[in-house]
Amino acid sequence: MSSNKYLKQPEIEPILKILRSRFEIHKERFEELNWSDIQTKLEHNLNKLWSLNEMEKTGGEPNLLEFDSDTKEYVFCDFSKESPSKRRSLCYDREALESRKKHKPVNSVIDFASEIGIELLNENQYRKLQSISEFDTKTSSWLKTPDNIRKLGGAIFGDFRYGQVFIYHNGADSYYAARGFRGILKI
Repeated sequence: MSSNKYLKQPEIEPILKILRSRFEIHKERFEELNWSDIQTKLEHNLNKLWSLNEMEKTGGEPNLLEFDSDTKEYVFCDFSKESPSKRRSLCYDREALESRKKHKPVNSVIDFASEIGIELLNENQYRKLQSISEFDTKTSSWLKTPDNIRKLGGAIFGDFRYGQVFIYHNGADSYYAARGFRGILKI
């Protein structure tokens, strides 16, 4: 991500208000944390606040997933019930995009994530998110794919069906209207 991506002053308060509201609605998950500490860290990392705003604008509904007490990082994630609506119909990465001869999607999830300064959830992070509530009951989300799978042309994605989380595989060059990606951002 380019380091010059920042919100203009009038854009800062609205995203902080949204994030604070979501934090307070789910305060029981983080009783040991207080919003003022989180807001201070966000205000000192305005490029990350820009990324959270991009997550919001693309339908992700970012919220705090966890606080890493070892690294002292707040970990935000997309909490939209379904895969973010403006991040769908994308193949996995640039290599997959360039390998398509016909009907190329407009972008790849890896490139899109990089453009807005976030990373894809890995399988463990996705399962943690799913332990909080049921997500992707009608859609699916590409996940950070292990190198050994990607080298063979595949990529993984997850969803929630029949009362459980499923992790599947597909060709990295595939794309579907109901498959997008969820991002994670550490601050």
